[in-house]
Amino acid sequence: MNRFAALSIASAALLVASPTIAQRNFDNVEVTSEEIAPGVAVLFGAGGNIGVSYGEDATVMIDDQFAPLSTKIEAVVADLGATPVKYVVNTHWHFDHTGGNEHFGKTGATIFAHDNVRIRMAEGGTAAGNNTPPAPKKALPIVTYGQGLRFHLNGDTINLAFVGGGHTDGDSVVMWEEKNIVHMGDLYFNIPGYPFIDVNSGGNVYNAMQSLDLVIAMTDSDTKVIPGHGPMSNKAELVAYRAMIGEAVSRVEKLHSDGMSLEEAVAAQPLADIDRGEGGFISADAFVTAIWNSIEQ
Repeated sequence: MNRFAALSIASAALLVASPTIAQRNFDNVEVTSEEIAPGVAVLFGAGGNIGVSYGEDATVMIDDQFAPLSTKIEAVVADLGATPVKYVVNTHWHFDHTGGNEHFGKTGATIFAHDNVRIRMAEGGTAAGNNTPPAPKKALPIVTYGQGLRFHLNGDTINLAFVGGGHTDGDSVVMWEEKNIVHMGDLYFNIPGYPFIDVNSGGNVYNAMQSLDLVIAMTDSDTKVIPGHGPMSNKAELVAYRAMIGEAVSRVEKLHSDGMSLEEAVAAQPLADIDRGEGGFISADAFVTAIWNSIEQ
């Protein structure tokens, strides 16, 4: 069994939340593409990074950002020389990764995701600090899975794998076997600020660390890593990200075992010397809170 096949088997109150869709102006958002291998590209715009597999068989799109960007996304996909999107994969249920579902569902795309993605989208609830209403029928994934499944398209073997979640309870990673590419969804943020563990959506930092460990074990120095947000990355940066999370968890665990309250732990600023750059939309306080809630779970 190869490394990729093995992988297939195998609170938000302090969040500096993204504004709701109604508050955002998408008119000036530019959607751009970066080809990272023949027949594989990444699209950047607003929201989660989009992966695209295209070729003689069909076009597969990983995540679809916000609904108002759907026609721009279609145009960039066409500029790649790709056929219209036939399959959409949601890495998780957050609106900045699934906002285009209804549009692409109406154009005939089949939507795939983990079981919990459909459940949460159908029920609605709090996602990334925003109240998300139940999704319309056309936006819901119609093919769901518990552990994963596999596409054989465009000369590639593309694995969708649930490795334990952590950002939410429905995170999938997507791996191109032959081209040695992995799309991490929001299990990996390659931007300033701290990791987002959406406890309200079933996220847990320990599950996130396990998921990262499993992916890291299946990658090598040549693996191209697509983060959920931010520029393209690689194994070394992913390993450093996982190490940072582990150090943060150890520090918060110590405060918890010392009998501190959450308020006292946040006030102690245990992550003050972990430099995550300026900006970002997850604060140190939010990350400490998420770790604390994960411990309490």
